[in-house]
Amino acid sequence: MISEPALDRLSAMFQGPDVTGTRYQLISVLGRGGMGVVYLARDTVLEREVALKIVERPSDEANEARILARLEHPGIVPVHDFGELPDGRLFYAMKRVRGDRLDRWMATERDLAQRLGVFLRVCETIAFAHAHGVIHRDLKPENVMVGEFGEVLVLDWGVARLPNAEGGSGIAGAIVGTPDYMAPEQARGDAGVDHRVDVFALGAMLESIASSAAPVLAIARKARSAEAAARYQDVQALAADVSRFLAGRAVEAHRERLIDRLSRFGRRYRLPILLVLTYLVVRLLFLWLMRI
Repeated sequence: MISEPALDRLSAMFQGPDVTGTRYQLISVLGRGGMGVVYLARDTVLEREVALKIVERPSDEANEARILARLEHPGIVPVHDFGELPDGRLFYAMKRVRGDRLDRWMATERDLAQRLGVFLRVCETIAFAHAHGVIHRDLKPENVMVGEFGEVLVLDWGVARLPNAEGGSGIAGAIVGTPDYMAPEQARGDAGVDHRVDVFALGAMLESIASSAAPVLAIARKARSAEAAARYQDVQALAADVSRFLAGRAVEAHRERLIDRLSRFGRRYRLPILLVLTYLVVRLLFLWLMRI
């Protein structure tokens, strides 16, 4: 039997694009999507492996490459090279990232604190993009990579919108994104959608992470409000509420019952409470022994 990596290599050799005249040699297919194919390739000049992305629509290729080149952040894969193939299609070479998609990473045994830690790293990256006027517009677990050494990267910026809607996929009325993660205004193709569509998508992602934690689910529901004005108004506010939960503090999106408040207080101050209880038990035991 031929292994899957071997089949990928054969596919790249016989069906892959013509990279004649470039510095790259195709090795295998890393992934396929609606907008193109990402190949594992060898950079023959620097003797390293890279991810080489080629799509059918040049405008989308150029758009994503420009965005990635503009956004220098640890949570965004850097672009090494950009060019044109003999058949006229554009390509760009990126750092090759080893790891797993967030949806697959979460399928293994992970506690809630680990999951929320990764989520906050995604929020940091998106907040950085928003600060530079870029809206991702297709956030979902499949577009987040968790690396072998804990790095968290947001991928697939092909339908992102540049400042002032320049670049590809910025046409008013165009519907882009993934249905389960699209804000209502995005799904309708409304003109002038803003960064709050990413807040909605992050809320949908958080809902899949939250498990049964009521405060986190409340945060996710607020982020996913049908009306943009009812959501967190920026990613920082969303992340701040998640951080409050992790710190054992009350979150703004969740109205606590008394029993919830006592439970949260107990979790937050577990060690001091145990020390006080231990002291009281020892004290009572000592007093009892003194009376014997």
